[in-house]
Amino acid sequence: MSELPAFSDEALEAGRKLCVGPVEFVLGAASLHQLPEGIRPEIAFAGRSNVGKSSLINAVLNRKSLARSSAEPGKTRELNYFNVGNGTFWLVDLPGFGYAKVSREQQAKWVQLTKRYLRGRANLRRVFLLVDSRRGLMDTDLETMKMLDSAAVNYQIVLTKVDKIKKSELEKITTKIEAALKKHPAAHPIPRATSSEKGYGIPEIRAEIGQLVEG
Repeated sequence: MSELPAFSDEALEAGRKLCVGPVEFVLGAASLHQLPEGIRPEIAFAGRSNVGKSSLINAVLNRKSLARSSAEPGKTRELNYFNVGNGTFWLVDLPGFGYAKVSREQQAKWVQLTKRYLRGRANLRRVFLLVDSRRGLMDTDLETMKMLDSAAVNYQIVLTKVDKIKKSELEKITTKIEAALKKHPAAHPIPRATSSEKGYGIPEIRAEIGQLVEG
């Protein structure tokens, strides 16, 4: 299992200040013509329904319910835009995928919307693709990775709910994912491990975002 370089205290603090500052939900876009003008950096979060995406976004932004978690998986059905840091960057919550109770037609619409978004946003700095650490890469995750590779969008795997598994299991799944990532040209080679509930890995995600949008 590879180790990511540690962030400096300055980078961690800069990321914290950026992400826990002013933030507001601006719009939910159901089509590309509704998107805001692409003049500021964008950071997107993607993942299977029930992977903990809303919880992670809330943890990164230090909010309790800004990104709406729900007992109904697949609740995110649009491209949800959050204005962070008084216009410093857009945080984009992408529609969840892989929810069985949603019709194939609806899933296809979400996939097409996401594909068009990925191919058309030159200001998109990175997609954080969330993967449940208890399950590892699933078929729908691999399909999303192929889509991101095809769109030539920089992305990084973020393992969620790592507090739910043993350290030895986390090391094993991380090593397996790192091996898989070697086949994906647009992927960051090393995943990040997080726990929204315990706060583990959240400062590093903030620091990563800070460097991406201000670098």
